[in-house]
Amino acid sequence: MQMSCLITINQKYMANKNLNAAKVAKKDEFYTQLSDIERELQHYWQHFRGKVVLCNCDDPYESNFFKYFALRFNQLGLKKLICTCYNGSPVTGNELLLHFEGFGDEEPKKIAYKVEITEVKDENGDGAVDLSDVRYLLENDKNVMSILQTGDFRSNECIELLKEADIVVTNPPFSLFREYIGQLMEYDKKFLIIGPQNAIHYKEVFPLIKNNQLWLGYGFKGCAAHFYSPYEDIATAANHRENMIRVSGVTWFTNLEISKRHEMLVMVCRYSKDDYPKYDNFDAIDVSKTIDIPCDYDGIMGVPDTMLYAFNPEQFEIIGLGNGDLAKEIGITKNYRGRTDLAYTKEGKHKCPYSRILIRNKHPQTL
Repeated sequence: MQMSCLITINQKYMANKNLNAAKVAKKDEFYTQLSDIERELQHYWQHFRGKVVLCNCDDPYESNFFKYFALRFNQLGLKKLICTCYNGSPVTGNELLLHFEGFGDEEPKKIAYKVEITEVKDENGDGAVDLSDVRYLLENDKNVMSILQTGDFRSNECIELLKEADIVVTNPPFSLFREYIGQLMEYDKKFLIIGPQNAIHYKEVFPLIKNNQLWLGYGFKGCAAHFYSPYEDIATAANHRENMIRVSGVTWFTNLEISKRHEMLVMVCRYSKDDYPKYDNFDAIDVSKTIDIPCDYDGIMGVPDTMLYAFNPEQFEIIGLGNGDLAKEIGITKNYRGRTDLAYTKEGKHKCPYSRILIRNKHPQTL
């Protein structure tokens, strides 16, 4: 599989403006489209049979993750579905009519609660499980819904639910992504979650990628997604969607095995000194695009983040990261422009590309 969505520094800055502003302001209300969930989850069905699924950042009145698993509860063979929400959500009830087509007559109270489903029946007898059956379940089964103190994924009550779960699937708060990932790893949980793509460079996340403890899913087209959100959208007219916000630099993180992770990347380029300049602060060559990785180079290569969409642990080894404190761990100490990015000399000038992920081909071709 080959995938590349590199953009210029200025484009990257503008595209991430909404996401970065939201992180600074601790604004985390990004609600995922059902179509995006369906597109990604189609590759993971084999993992869910007989499992307890937890969506611990998801109000069923708002969340398409709840809608997805509730409608496919029997098809996926789930054992239980647990959804929790936190109190004070600013859009509670706002997505209700849009997604659930008139579900209930009263606006839900802005309080924290959980929903636990162990069975979804065809209540109206039409031969299929649909939203009307889910609606009936929530309105009539008093054992399904109960109040939580805060609904915060870090609270004791939510941690107990996490312990019960087999797989966690959700779109967690981006401002708390480090902490959220850390909790999943602490409790040894399988997961499929949405997060900022630049989390690849977090010191709490990159070592997990390097050690094959988590990897990227199939991702969003163009590494961008539209979310339902109460925030102002700065997308261009061509990318604007009513009542939604466009966010660039987002992806799926998982530790569930998927077929693309074991597909061999087809490489057609061959190494030459002219085409692949060496860094002057580390013994490695620079490769600006995944499709340009030389098939015959046996040394270390600096590749863009997007190479991880095509990363196969049987084919490549991750050596380290080219910037920040993690770069120092592999011996990159020379500083350029106040940063520890890899730099290479070309035509007598230092150039600093995006910080690279350093990899090695385990099986380089030989003549």
